[in-house]
Amino acid sequence: MPTLRKQYVPWLLAALFLASLLLPAWLNPYIQQVLMYVGINIILTASLNLVNGYMGEFSVGHAGFMAVGAYTSAILSVWVFPKAFGPVVFPLVLVIGGLVTALAGLAVAVPSFRTRGDYLAIVTLAFNMIIKSAIENIDVVGGPRGFMGIDKLTSMAWVFFWVIVTLYSIRNFVYSNYGRGVLSIREDEVASELVSVNTRQCKVFAFVISAFFAGVAGGLFAHLLQFINPRSFAIFPKGTEILVMVYLGGIGSISGSVLGATVFTVALEIMRPLGVWRWVVLPLTLVLLMIFRPTGMMGLREAKILVPESEEVRARGAAGD
Repeated sequence: MPTLRKQYVPWLLAALFLASLLLPAWLNPYIQQVLMYVGINIILTASLNLVNGYMGEFSVGHAGFMAVGAYTSAILSVWVFPKAFGPVVFPLVLVIGGLVTALAGLAVAVPSFRTRGDYLAIVTLAFNMIIKSAIENIDVVGGPRGFMGIDKLTSMAWVFFWVIVTLYSIRNFVYSNYGRGVLSIREDEVASELVSVNTRQCKVFAFVISAFFAGVAGGLFAHLLQFINPRSFAIFPKGTEILVMVYLGGIGSISGSVLGATVFTVALEIMRPLGVWRWVVLPLTLVLLMIFRPTGMMGLREAKILVPESEEVRARGAAGD
């Protein structure tokens, strides 16, 4: 029988979604924008955590995948579909942007996972640099000046919807057979292969899912900011910010991704009056956190509401044994 706590989860999500539709009428535009940035960062953090946290690899090119999704969705909404139908086709635009990014992730994953070690970090770093340089040299999309003319189609409701889709999908993947294979790779890849886990297939599958949601986040970002340029997706600060949010919240934890993205985004806004000094205070705080809590705030732990009941029963049985 489902616990009382989990019985009310669908109703809670429905109430939050209704609030995301009604709150914009009561909140000022600045708070709305901060909340939408928090949601977009949650999507980015959770998707990267699938690779860096659950799989135990190290990818640094998430901003590059975000750029692919952002430019793909922007081109579709501005040049392909009539602007009058923008709000109607916006979900399709985001999905196509995510799928194109997933194909880019597949192109990176297939050669990268033929080897072991730190090669993924090198390949994804090169991918991010290639994407940024390519966009800067394509004048038809604005080159270094950026891509303009994007309508503001991102809303709190759409951000909330995609946050739930991202968290639900990654949570289900983690507790699936493929997800268990991914977790076994993090613990010991050689042992995983010895017990017949197709480690390469699990790695590619996880990496493509991660890239897909990074592309969706890029599409939401583009249609919120209404202007994108290559500098928005550079290794620093964007790629570094995503990595910081992952390790701040904690590796191998969906709830940690939510916490890390929320704390980091809100802290940046609170420290905005400090100007450049916020880039001294915040990194110093992160260094202290890494010293005293190396796994982050929720490292390798999960909120009970996200854990399937079968896992809870199994954990209680193991504890009893």
